[in-house]
Amino acid sequence: MSAPVLQWQILSPDPNGVAEFYRTLFGWRVTADNALGYRQIETGAGGFRGGIWPAPPGSHTFVQLFVGVEDVDQSVARATELGARVIVPPTALPDGDVMAVLADPQGLTFGLMRHKTG
Repeated sequence: MSAPVLQWQILSPDPNGVAEFYRTLFGWRVTADNALGYRQIETGAGGFRGGIWPAPPGSHTFVQLFVGVEDVDQSVARATELGARVIVPPTALPDGDVMAVLADPQGLTFGLMRHKTG
């Protein structure tokens, strides 16, 4: 079973500053034109998209990868059997995607995602 990384996100106490830094450094396109109002990042030809969000209170800046799976609920169940902890349970997003956020047994957070079909 293949499970590609579909997108990434940076969480930061200063999401606007982070977005401006990478926009200026790499020329990435930054928009907030989406249903959730986060900073959506287009990295250019050959790259894959990402986003920049406000970090939870008291946390540092960190990066999460979102891995594509066919069934988010089933993958969450399997991950928890293997020792993962659910941070955000499977959630349908306004655009039709489904995602969840977990922490692996060492505490590294990651996301699972299924893009909407059709």
